[in-house]
Amino acid sequence: MSGPIPYKSTPEFDEATLPQALRNDHSTKAGVWGLLRVLEGRVSLVFHDPARTVEVTVENPAQIDPQTLHHVVTHGPMRMRVEFYHEPPLPQS
Repeated sequence: MSGPIPYKSTPEFDEATLPQALRNDHSTKAGVWGLLRVLEGRVSLVFHDPARTVEVTVENPAQIDPQTLHHVVTHGPMRMRVEFYHEPPLPQS
């Protein structure tokens, strides 16, 4: 079963190389979905409105909807990247 294909991806980051811009509040543009994929370890994806925190692991990637304010919090050693899509990357539940 195939799903949407990302049109772009960030480089792979670890806890030392994760840019401050991703640690601070930011959002994607209109019409752009993100998918945070953890390759090792775990991170928290903190959304602001409505306020919620998603624990992101290798088994549990997290979708970021367009124009949704959020930031990433690390919890020790990790590796991650963000993929970008023109449509929702995960099935809607």
